Amino acid sequence: VRLVESGGGLVQAGGSLRLSCAASGSDLEFNDMGWHRQAPGNQRELVASITSVGITNYAESAKGRFTISRDNAKNTVYLQMYSLKPEDTAVYYCSGETRYYGIATEYWGQGTQVTVSY
Repeated sequence: VRLVESGGGLVQAGGSLRLSCAASGSDLEFNDMGWHRQAPGNQRELVASITSVGITNYAESAKGRFTISRDNAKNTVYLQMYSLKPEDTAVYYCSGETRYYGIATEYWGQGTQVTVSY
């Protein structure tokens, strides 16, 4: 199973980026999918998550600025980020969970760097 992120980069404060994460290699449907981030010296934190039926959850720092969405047919999850701030600078990771007979397995991508300059 592979999760491959794309869309990171360098952007000025106030700008926008759209991250994508394509999942492949699983015969099982992905249940919850999410975006997390880790800044240098910080722990990895949840940014946003979405269930297979589209129920979303956001960190306080992301509410009103970020939107998570998914295309189940493509096994792809997106994170649209607006009004970016320097404190959003981090490596962003996507995650996806599968379940088989009640056993959950979580998969992670390799991360994509987002850098927001002043």
